Amino acid sequence: MKKYELYRETTLPITLLEAWGFFSNPVNLSKITPEEMGFKVVSEYLPPHIHNGLIIQYVVRPLAGVPLKWISQISSVNAPYSFVDEQLRGPYAYWHHEHTFEEKEGLILMKDKVTYAIPFGILGQVVNKLIVKHKLAEIFDYRTKIILEIFKKD
Repeated sequence: MKKYELYRETTLPITLLEAWGFFSNPVNLSKITPEEMGFKVVSEYLPPHIHNGLIIQYVVRPLAGVPLKWISQISSVNAPYSFVDEQLRGPYAYWHHEHTFEEKEGLILMKDKVTYAIPFGILGQVVNKLIVKHKLAEIFDYRTKIILEIFKKD
């Protein structure tokens, strides 16, 4: 299984606790996901903040409006510095997303490191090259834009 990585850094003009408060709330993911993804949290109950072992269920429509179930688990939490979510069921053969938050010169350096694999062997590698890696980059670029708007200081 061939694995790929996507990495992003965003500097935010907020405190570590503000960053943790926003990003550790699973409901906020829908606020930073492009509307055309049709992203919806379908878990019946979610706590206001993630914890180790939390399972979150979503429906997402990444291509041609076709709904896909995505189930992820929070596999590691080191509040307020980092957490990891991993796909249990969904469109990827493998998904591991590390979120880290670091205080730096009065700002927060937020890092996203996604390691993923596409199913279907060589066909999946072609689909990644032609579609998936670009779509993921667009999604994370959109997130960066929206996050900076949400936390913009006047």
